[in-house]
This record gives sequence, C-alpha cells and structure tokens, in this order.
Amino acid sequence: MSAKERLVVVGNGMASLRFLERLTERAPGRYDVTVVGAEPVAAYNRVLLSSLLGGEVDEAACGFRPLAWYEEHRLRLVTGAPVTEIDRANRIALVGETHVLPYDKLVLAVGSLPIRLPLPGIDLPGVLTFRDFADVASIRKAAVEHAKAVVIGGGLLGLEAAVGLARLGVDTTLVHVMDRVMERQLDHAAARLVRAAMEARGVKVMLSADTAAIEGEGRVERLVMKDGTVIPADLVVMSVGIRASTALAQGCGLACGRGITVDDRMTTSDPAIHALGECAEHRGVVYGLVEPAYEQAEVLARHLVGEAASYPGTSLATSLKVSGLPVFSAGMVDTPEGAEAVVMHDAAAGLYRKLIIADGRLLGAVFVGDIAEQARCKELIRSGAPLSPDDRDDLMFGPAPKTLAA
Repeated sequence: MSAKERLVVVGNGMASLRFLERLTERAPGRYDVTVVGAEPVAAYNRVLLSSLLGGEVDEAACGFRPLAWYEEHRLRLVTGAPVTEIDRANRIALVGETHVLPYDKLVLAVGSLPIRLPLPGIDLPGVLTFRDFADVASIRKAAVEHAKAVVIGGGLLGLEAAVGLARLGVDTTLVHVMDRVMERQLDHAAARLVRAAMEARGVKVMLSADTAAIEGEGRVERLVMKDGTVIPADLVVMSVGIRASTALAQGCGLACGRGITVDDRMTTSDPAIHALGECAEHRGVVYGLVEPAYEQAEVLARHLVGEAASYPGTSLATSLKVSGLPVFSAGMVDTPEGAEAVVMHDAAAGLYRKLIIADGRLLGAVFVGDIAEQARCKELIRSGAPLSPDDRDDLMFGPAPKTLAA
C-alpha cells in the first residue's frame, strides 16, 4: 500500500476546524493530517468573546472540540507554535525555529490581524485589540474598578467589546468615525435602535467622532478627538477592522492581493497549497465573516476527497444579537434610486423591518427586534426570484395563520 498523503493545516481557528470536520466526515483516514495553531489552545468560538469578556461564560464554554476529538480522528494537533516559513520547493513547513513538517498538500487558514490605526500614542501600554483569548485576558486585567474605557470602532466587534466592558461595570465610551453604528449592515433607523440598546446597557456612544491622538505619561490616560474633545481613558480597545494575514504566503511567493489569492476550489497560485477563511481572497473579495469561511471549508473538503466542488462566492447576510437585540441584514442596506422601501418601525417596542424591492424582486432586508423571516429573505435575495403576491405581507408581518377547511 502507498503511504497516505501528508496534509498540513496551518491555523486552528473556526474555518480550519470546520474544514477538518467535513474532511473527516467525508474521507476518514484519507490523509495523514497535522494541524498547527499559533494559539495555545484548540479552536474556539470567537463569537463568544464578548460574553467571555463580560464574565457570562468561561474559556471552556467557548471551546468547540475537546483534544480527544482530534485524537479519535487521528489528527495531529500542535498548539502554541506558529508556522514561520514555507519552503515550497521542498514542500516543508517550518514550525518555530527548528521543527520541520513535510507536506504533500498544505492548507492556509491563518485568519486575520486586527488593524491598529497609525495614531500618536498607539503603542502606549493600555491600548489593546479584541480578537482572541489573550486580548480578553489583557482587557480584563486592565478593566479594574473605577477604570474608564474607550472603544474605538462602531462595527460589530467594537460593539461587542463595549458591551462586554459595560457588563464588567466599567465606565465605557464607544467612539465611531461614521454617523451610525454598523453602517455596513444597518440603515440609520435600525442603527438608532441598536445605539439605544447599547446606551441602555450603560455604553456612551459618540458618532462622527474622529480620534486624533492617544495621550498619557507612561501609559494611556486620554483620547484627543479631532474636534478638540478630550476623553479620559485608562484603557483603549482598538476595534476598527481586520486585514487578512498574508505574511506567510507572501514570504513563500504565493500570489496575494488584499488576501491570499484563491480560485473557486480554494487553490492558491501553487496547486499544492490551498487557503480559506479570513486570509483568503476570492474573486477580489476578502470575507471577514464566519458564514463564507464555512462555505469555503465545505468546498475545499469536497475538493480534497475528489468530489466536484466549486465556491461561487457568498451573498452576505448578518444575523446576530447586538446588546441582546436580534439584528438581521442581507443584501442592500440603503435604498437605491428606483427601488421601493417598505418599512415598519415601532421605536418604543424596539422593532424595525425594511424591505428593499425593485422590479418585483427583493434586493435587501434589515430587521431589528424580530428576525423570524430572515431565512426566507436570504433565499429570495440570493436566488433573485420574483416575489409572490403574499411575500410582501409575509416578510413584513409574518405568514398569516393557516385556516382549517370547513
């Protein structure tokens, strides 16, 4: 019998684990698999970081698979040891300074890095990011009694960081350069409801607020805004976005744009190397979300076991709870010229629904408070199918109850 092909998976985050799950389901034992993760623990649910920060869950509750799962599926797991170099000519991955892993196929699932704005004072102690267990531990250590925290960034991760800090009883201010929070997912009306929910949790929200500098003697003490406003701060959490981790790929000469360039089979410019998740760029798009990563993992697993599989890209939809408030967004957020917006808004109840319709088709949907019809909305937006006579009312108010025939 010929020896199994050696498969090395670099990265052990959510995308990597989903790929391993699908690969072992489809072809258990097909490959001799080694998984290398830079973090000291196995894959965990980053979606729960806000709950971890706020003390609602512990690290164990964030974990996906116990170490025994890797052993049962004969997956060799190496943690706390980043891959530092890839030698494509000899098909070798270098772990740390000395450990060598030969491969026949290699998968890069190395995720992304938090963006740190090039501000004066950015390197002061007390200026942190919010992406992993280590960041949460650092933030909790700094969030002492009577501390004042400022979160820079009003996207999803910034909101989650602010809510987590507020749960700890920390005086928390969120500053965002745009005129509404989550501007990529929400229109102004929906964003106002989310802002109100944040403020109800004790988070002060400052919009159209552009940071000029972070100041302090020996550690962070205040933020200075471009309009001259000064905000006292013992702790600053930078949450202004992410960028694909491409250094390892660039170092070995793989084609990269904003991410590691892949085709519809998640193959890089080297046929022996694949990439997926937040580090991958597909058809010019780098996705920073879980759903596309999971879809890519499915395609790559199928491809590597010999099945026909192709990734066409993902029509983005967001479904989550922000400060306890259910939020759903898919397709267009703001109404383009020539389209119709159908809106239901009850600010007192915290309810908002907007459908964007053009030429009898659903182009976008934004729901806050009650997101029960999200699956049907996603289906209609992705398929481009024409709306049926009942769809408008059903999507806006929920399907009418079925009556029994007499």
